[in-house]
Amino acid sequence: MQYQGVTIAIPREIMPGERRVAATPETVSLLIKQGAKVVIETGAGIGSFIEDSSYSQAGAIIMDNRSELFKKGDILLKVKEPLYCKDLDIHEAELIPDGRTLICFLHPANPANHETVRILSRKNITSFTLDGIPRISAAQRMDALTTMSTIAGYKAVIIAANRLLRFIPMMPTSLGVIQPAKVMVIGVGVAGLQAIATAKRLGAKVKALDIRPEAREQALSLGAELVPFEIPPELAVGKGGYARRLPEEWYRKEREAIQPHLQDCDAVILTALVPGEKAPLLIDEAMVKTMKKGSCIVDIAIDQGGNCALTRSGEEYTYEGITISGIANIPASLAIDATWMFAQNVLHFLSHVVRDGKVITDTSDPIIGGTLVTKDNKIVHRGTLLAMNLDPDNI
Repeated sequence: MQYQGVTIAIPREIMPGERRVAATPETVSLLIKQGAKVVIETGAGIGSFIEDSSYSQAGAIIMDNRSELFKKGDILLKVKEPLYCKDLDIHEAELIPDGRTLICFLHPANPANHETVRILSRKNITSFTLDGIPRISAAQRMDALTTMSTIAGYKAVIIAANRLLRFIPMMPTSLGVIQPAKVMVIGVGVAGLQAIATAKRLGAKVKALDIRPEAREQALSLGAELVPFEIPPELAVGKGGYARRLPEEWYRKEREAIQPHLQDCDAVILTALVPGEKAPLLIDEAMVKTMKKGSCIVDIAIDQGGNCALTRSGEEYTYEGITISGIANIPASLAIDATWMFAQNVLHFLSHVVRDGKVITDTSDPIIGGTLVTKDNKIVHRGTLLAMNLDPDNI
């Protein structure tokens, strides 16, 4: 059996506001049928309304000792990156025994997670980041970034609508017609397209910007007006249709293209990412200062550092009359659907990287090559090394 001799540990998430869990009773049952032993921390599923008894009925062992649970797992499944655990006064990465395996959204290129990555490397932990799964047909069912981006794009617009001090749709009244809110979406991948569709459904007037020709066509098909900005496709488009890291001079030009449209917006949804790397800076402090009082920015890209220079991870605050939202785990706000999708993604990823009870780290496999972060006491993830100002070709 595929997981014979493997113990899979699933802890309760400790990030503030995080309600998801890395497995459901359904996926636990399937893992156990393939030979795995599954241990789950008490209350791990409560944020998604999954009771401990449901996991027990699926065959899992429930543990209330967090430290012991981390020690039990050959493979640790989490939703978000390891964090400092106040209850135990220790970082979760330090709780993982040397030589074990971690699978989660590690976001290793984000400077905020570099120390975590260094701990994992020092402890010889084999770690995989789910935000590095390539957009190829073989990886569709394990592509957690796409499934969670669908949620983030939808909910980002709902957040913006809730923060704005005005209507989103055009509103006829006895006093005249109130014009619709203006929303700009920057980055038209899965999250951006969902943001456009949601803003249009709410009745907003939507503008969109993306450096990729195909993404611009998709934005147009949803009824968005394009912000004029073109770049040679060979510079803009990378593997799988994802955006590539641009030379800084092009980001400067992109900011110049955004600036005149920003001043008229009521809400800006930021989703621009480069897979496995730090998010590009597309709105600086001076640009924010030109925005209308009462407008808002929702920065979905914050998990990888954010597209706005003023976004604070995990915070919402007002800067000179403009609301800036850096909620770091937006999909957790739709925890029931998000947990179901995420657990399915993890199950399919596990089936790819574990064979006959062994974890495979062959980076010639594009899925493993895109997701492997640390192994053999080394950091091997290209985007992380670049973000750490290290040369990935000389490591």
